[in-house]
Amino acid sequence: MADLQNQHPTVMEPYDLIIVGGGPAGMTAAIYGARAKMRTLLIEKAKHGGQAATTEEVENWPGSGKTTGPELMKQFREHTEHLGVEMIKEDVARVDLKGEIKVIETRKGNRYEGRAVILSPGAHPRTLGVKGEGPLRGKGVSYCATCDADFFTELDVVVVGSGDAAVEESLYLTKFCESVTMIVLHPEGTMDANKASQERAYANPKIKYVWQSAIEEIKGDGIVESVVLKHLGTGDLTEMPTNGVFVFIGTVPNTEFLKDTGLALDSRGYMLADSETMATNLDGVFAAGDARQKWLRQIVTAASDGAIAACAAEKYLAEEEHLRHEVLEPKEPVLAVFWSPASKESLDVLGWAEQANTAAGGTFKLARIDLYKSARLAQRYGVTQVPSVLLFMNGEVVDRLEGNFDDFTHWITEKTVTAAK
Repeated sequence: MADLQNQHPTVMEPYDLIIVGGGPAGMTAAIYGARAKMRTLLIEKAKHGGQAATTEEVENWPGSGKTTGPELMKQFREHTEHLGVEMIKEDVARVDLKGEIKVIETRKGNRYEGRAVILSPGAHPRTLGVKGEGPLRGKGVSYCATCDADFFTELDVVVVGSGDAAVEESLYLTKFCESVTMIVLHPEGTMDANKASQERAYANPKIKYVWQSAIEEIKGDGIVESVVLKHLGTGDLTEMPTNGVFVFIGTVPNTEFLKDTGLALDSRGYMLADSETMATNLDGVFAAGDARQKWLRQIVTAASDGAIAACAAEKYLAEEEHLRHEVLEPKEPVLAVFWSPASKESLDVLGWAEQANTAAGGTFKLARIDLYKSARLAQRYGVTQVPSVLLFMNGEVVDRLEGNFDDFTHWITEKTVTAAK
């Protein structure tokens, strides 16, 4: 991948936080970023709200009862704008996330720099990959009931899938369509949706089911006219007339632009991140939302990801500032003591270091780093236990003492003499 760090002059000071993706995760992260007084930029290539903005019925957002995806995402955006977050509509083309300053370039040729980045690019609907699907997309084949339902008023359609999205969208389609037939991979009576949604679907007289079957082909001369179904038990093929095919079989992460950047992705392209902090394998880069490898993908979990990622980004920036000021920038040698309040030995070492440095006339600058609170810094410098003492000179580790501190006084005296020279 091209080195973006050395391309184009920097026009302005880097943002504290850049968020890529304006769905529930991205906008929540922006809200938390703004409230933490971070200078925050949110980049979204299309409509804010992501897939949530195309979901008609939302009944599981706490406190709202029954609402719509577009209305809920409108509230998210208004909240984000109210806090003064800078929001731009551009498509990210390339990124360089490995340096201290992260670089984001868009297809418009604009360049943005930030000290921390939250990636929440979302996902797009998975396709069936069957004959006729591509040519008839937008001509009867759809992946969004909210977008296209009114085109099928009083017509018959099929829905592929049996998860929450498939059931919810099927229920919505019944407001327009004459009939909705769900094509389900599983044997009769087995679906992937939550029980409450299943009960509502079974109670709706407009919804029918074809069990243990999959679509083999979509047929039509310019518009959808029928589907060829394959029974997964017998292998028999049958042709079923229909006016439309709605596909809800999961999603594919929008992470193509992250390949070959050093960011860890799983075999399907989902971002790998720590579930506690949303931190990725790259310092200062966090993942949130549907493009992150996770078990449950809902608006509420995306918002949770965004909140956690923004708080983790704030902590990261504070740690980096402390590290620069206390350890990397001082001209004198720095003795960094990694300690823990739960370790008596590490408290002793802190005391010995202070006494030795005082006796030496302050030859060293002493930095105290709590291993638990600064686990990421400890990992960066290979510290796995407390107490550990690292000697920095001109921002680089030149010596370290770990494990056995019986000879600590001699060690630090020796380093003091060497530094004095």
